[in-house]
Amino acid sequence: MQDKYQHTEVERAAQDHWTANDAYRVTEDQNKKKFYACSMLPYPSGKLHMGHVRNYTINDMLTRQLRMNGYNVLMPMGWDAFGLPAENAAMKNGVPPAQWTYDNIAYMKKQMQAMGLAVDWSREITTCDPDYYRWNQWLFLKMLEKGIAYRKTQTVNWDPVDQTVLANEQVIDGKGWRTGATVEKREIPGYYLKITDYAEELLANVAGDKMPGWPERVKLMQENWIGKSEGVRFAFPHDILGDDGQLIGGGKLYVFTTRADTLMGATFCAVAPEHPLAAHAARTNHRLAEFIAECQHGGTTEAELATQEKKGMSADLFVNHPITGDPVEVWVGNYVLMGYGDGAVMGVPAHDERDFAFALQYGLEIKQVVHVDGQTFDYLQWQDWYADKENGVTINSDSFSGLGYQEAVNAVTHALEKLGLGEKKTTWRLRDWGVSRQRYWGTPIPIIHCDEHGAVPVPEKDLPVVLPQDCIPDGSGNPLHKHEGFHAGVTCPVCGKPARRETDTMDTFVDSSWYFMRYCDPKNAEAMVGAGADYWMPMDQYIGGIEHAILHLLYARFWTKVMRDLGLVKVDEPFTKLLTQGMVLNHIYSRRTDKGGKEYFWPHDVEHVLDDAGKVIGAKLKNAVDSGGVMLPVGTPIDYEGVGTMSKSKNNGIDPQELIEKYGADTARLYTMFTAPPEATLEWNDAAVEGSYRFLRRVWNFGVKLSAIDSVAASASVAGASGLKDVEFGKEAKALRLEIHTVLKQVDYDYQRMQYNTVVSGAMKMINALEDFKAMDCPGGAVALIEGFGILLRCLYPATPHITHQLWSQLGYATHLGDLLDAPWPQVDPQALVQDEIELMLQVNGKLRGSILVPAQADKAQIEALALASEAFTKQAAGAAPKKVIVVPGRLVNVVV
Repeated sequence: MQDKYQHTEVERAAQDHWTANDAYRVTEDQNKKKFYACSMLPYPSGKLHMGHVRNYTINDMLTRQLRMNGYNVLMPMGWDAFGLPAENAAMKNGVPPAQWTYDNIAYMKKQMQAMGLAVDWSREITTCDPDYYRWNQWLFLKMLEKGIAYRKTQTVNWDPVDQTVLANEQVIDGKGWRTGATVEKREIPGYYLKITDYAEELLANVAGDKMPGWPERVKLMQENWIGKSEGVRFAFPHDILGDDGQLIGGGKLYVFTTRADTLMGATFCAVAPEHPLAAHAARTNHRLAEFIAECQHGGTTEAELATQEKKGMSADLFVNHPITGDPVEVWVGNYVLMGYGDGAVMGVPAHDERDFAFALQYGLEIKQVVHVDGQTFDYLQWQDWYADKENGVTINSDSFSGLGYQEAVNAVTHALEKLGLGEKKTTWRLRDWGVSRQRYWGTPIPIIHCDEHGAVPVPEKDLPVVLPQDCIPDGSGNPLHKHEGFHAGVTCPVCGKPARRETDTMDTFVDSSWYFMRYCDPKNAEAMVGAGADYWMPMDQYIGGIEHAILHLLYARFWTKVMRDLGLVKVDEPFTKLLTQGMVLNHIYSRRTDKGGKEYFWPHDVEHVLDDAGKVIGAKLKNAVDSGGVMLPVGTPIDYEGVGTMSKSKNNGIDPQELIEKYGADTARLYTMFTAPPEATLEWNDAAVEGSYRFLRRVWNFGVKLSAIDSVAASASVAGASGLKDVEFGKEAKALRLEIHTVLKQVDYDYQRMQYNTVVSGAMKMINALEDFKAMDCPGGAVALIEGFGILLRCLYPATPHITHQLWSQLGYATHLGDLLDAPWPQVDPQALVQDEIELMLQVNGKLRGSILVPAQADKAQIEALALASEAFTKQAAGAAPKKVIVVPGRLVNVVV
């Protein structure tokens, strides 16, 4: 074997071997215990980043170690290939999104293969492939049949210049990201999925004990997003007439509240800008009409409204308090969404922080109706106790005064029910999933529009509705509108008359909501899923970022339940265990340009400025840098922003390809596993990367050393513990085996709990013990050494498969135990953990004076005798007689003289 570790040659040879043997192809095997481990579907952005490397290495370590333990393990890979970034790239580069996407997939797949991942590429799926998305369309039609999918009008962001709908993230300060035009809200028809029909089950499973393998914080995030609220829906009566002479809303303004106990403190009502009362008032109020038009440029989601400035304007309308009959002013608020509940809320400024701020801003009445003993209400400063349900008692509430929270809620609810104005109701924060996107690069919605029959489903036999791949978006709307081939020859499935295709495409969350099912039956042309899903599902381990904790995971859970109810799968929940790996961070350096912008610098061009205590207080350039055609000299001061997520825009990313070329994939894998636990953030450290590479060189060099040892000894050792029972081990060899097997026991435990950073630490302890062993000539010395290295290789293999594969093969281990890929996981030998002698600390008069070796089974009398006969005691006692000997079993001996 080569004397020096050449990572390029080592990794090429290992990968050639795996490819030639089709090593990672997996089939269903009823005789083996299955394990399905999957990383979240990557978007083909063009290059892998270090977050990818970390995510996939975690998955790969799990896969390889379980395979060695006899599991049938599936680790598939595919591409979340539809979406807006491809359209943006198409506009920038003038190429079709399809070309850009497939080019990126080819490059990223090559990078993944260079990492040596144990991926079964025969199961690769690409979501923009018609063979995949035809099943999106098929299930959508099944949902239409069952009433789970339906069509209704939706509010969208409309760019009047580009004549296109914008995603929420494309609206910046109320303007289109590309044109800068003021964005409008428009009502257009779209398709929705009734995820709310599954709200109870989605909540019950995540809040109960059906998902014990999920992180608690992820379950809590989903629970909050689903947002079940028990409260009261009731009406403020009014006599406001519309233009038709009829009472608007039947003379009732409905709201929902979980704080019916505070009803007597309601001093205003706020309605959404689209509410019928707001529209009615705006007809005769020019200023209000302008305000409502301004609101049309705001957000369309609850998350957006939570962060924007709360604005309002009086509608000059009044409704009546349902209990007192007093007039209550109606306001139009930009923070009220028409699509949530009834599009109206009651304002109780004294006991709701948002209403409190709103009331102060517009000079509205604040009426305290809940009191907490020992607290004083300040009408100018919000205090958290104002919203305290647990300790509050009602005041200033007429007959409802003096009641605790639940008593007051019950009393107010009963009174509203008697008046015919309200009832208890459960509401949900969760809203039905709008899947229509007015975009090109996505799954075509399989609908045909007929002038006579309206929206007609595409017949199942005509699926898939294939998306043209030759369009190049130019920002002037969805190019499908103008694509003659897409619309050519379309007729109504009902009457046969000329018709037109639906040009909306599906939300890309649809693609990622079931891809893990398709991995189980990737080539099945007759069914969405088949017997493969019965074997592999539910997934045993899902791995991905915390940023997907809500929407992706919630939609995937919903989609699974729909498939279950349609008889396609047998599982209730798709993912048994979930690991949300930490992000990879790096230092961020910047400076303000002369024009006020911000310029970022690569870490390799920068050095830190430290204070006397060694704390980073700034940074400066250590290399000259071109800044817009002007060279910034060495020493130029720049700003240090701390550490943050790696990002191209901040010039703090690390290209995995460069890392692999310089140090090898094994070094990249080892570094990302060793530096931090999988769920923790990883702060990039160039020195630690070098350290990982040096460690692998040590392992290789030790293998070179072993290659000179007699092969007969190797044969005896690699057979495992059963083949070593007749080997006589000397004192030093026993000590080595004790160290190796003790560490193996901990490494085995760490693998079970996926604490891969301590797995690598264990491997480092093993190589230290092997290098320190100098007693090759002692009985069993060579055997213990070769056995120990074989254990090290297997423990290290899941993290660094290339170097360990080569050493395993070239040192002859494969001859006796087979290819490392399927070699048996090393077992702790109980005999190796049995100690003939143990070391005890020796104290004289309570002070440490040395140590003694005693037989492991020695009794108290034997230990006392050995202590008194030891050279350390004799020298220290100087002839003095011992008065007392204290033995602490397994730890120390203290002789009092």
